[in-house]
Amino acid sequence: MSEKKFSPAERAFLEKVMQKASLPDIYDARDITIVVFRALRDLMTTEASDRTGETFSDERIAQLWKDDNPIVSALSKLRPPLKVNTETFLRRVRQEGGVPKNVSAESAVVAVFSTVRDELPPERVKEISSFLPDGLRVMWEQV
Repeated sequence: MSEKKFSPAERAFLEKVMQKASLPDIYDARDITIVVFRALRDLMTTEASDRTGETFSDERIAQLWKDDNPIVSALSKLRPPLKVNTETFLRRVRQEGGVPKNVSAESAVVAVFSTVRDELPPERVKEISSFLPDGLRVMWEQV
């Protein structure tokens, strides 16, 4: 695997996720963050997702938020927000994110949620919370 260069803000963001979730390396943090962001965007309206992406102060963190698959990105704009429960969300993170065996999906999600909350203004934090099912909302609000 070639060495990917992270911007300073992106590295700091991913290192926080890595530390909070006790992940072995920054690439695990990146992969899990991307999957959590994808699953989170799927719960939101296109407009809310776009507003969130525009709110990140660092372009590289904003790129983590955006879907890098043009087909998936286009389709997500056509469909309504998904209605999933907390367990389905966590299963998706577990399966798609490659969460290491010694790390729970819950702790990985809480790590991403708490790190992203630090990056967003209160109105975005509140807006995202409004799309979450109860169990995820509890995780979102954990500090």
